[in-house]
Amino acid sequence: MTLDNKVSLITGAASGIGFGIARRFAAAGGRVAIADLRLDAAEAAAAAINADHPGAAIAVAMDVSSEDDVNTGVAKVVETWGTIDILVSNAGIQIVNPVESFAFSDWKKMLAIHLDGAFLTSKAVLPHMYAQGSGTILFMGSVHSKEASPLKSAYVTAKHGLLGLSRVIAKEGGAKGVRSNVICPGFVRTPLVDKQIPEQAKELGISEEDVVKKVMLGQTVDGEFTTVEDIAEVALFFAAFPTNALTGQSLTASHGWSMT
Repeated sequence: MTLDNKVSLITGAASGIGFGIARRFAAAGGRVAIADLRLDAAEAAAAAINADHPGAAIAVAMDVSSEDDVNTGVAKVVETWGTIDILVSNAGIQIVNPVESFAFSDWKKMLAIHLDGAFLTSKAVLPHMYAQGSGTILFMGSVHSKEASPLKSAYVTAKHGLLGLSRVIAKEGGAKGVRSNVICPGFVRTPLVDKQIPEQAKELGISEEDVVKKVMLGQTVDGEFTTVEDIAEVALFFAAFPTNALTGQSLTASHGWSMT
């Protein structure tokens, strides 16, 4: 599958899954805007992609929970390349705590980044997609879009919410040529996941090794982490799919951790 110079805005793309998707999209012939809270990191990521695919990437500073930041970033991409064909709303963080000790400020921060960010970026790109009669929106969900785990109340709530938002956009955008889908990875070994290992070990009273083997990978069919490359291939499949036959859907890639 190829992207034929289609323009993608990918949030949280300076590292991890977002960077993997950006690199895969560039290799497939797309142009990618690396949006990240850290402009220096976004610039480094864009430079790395441009080293292999000259002119394929730009960097954009963006706090996805700020409407002004989102609108300014989207305007920069449109000014540079004329439009936005694909949005990958990927920016996210993780905070773990039991519900009774989960700080309300942390709850609001989690929902602002995951849900507000998805809403604000979608709201900003949809007029451009509607104007050209085509577009693709991808939300980075999780196995926790369909399952629940202890200590992750805000994360699970936000990831469930992305399914609803995506389905509404699919209903509203279908007649205007815009598709919306959700990617639901299992545990991918990124800095976000590495940060959780000692936190969950402490909260659950188990070793870090048991967090990995029993909590993160215990329900998989082969004891393996999902990879960044796995998720990048799923993203490319959704982004390059040519018709409305595939919209309002979610796809889980988790080595069988979740089979819903």
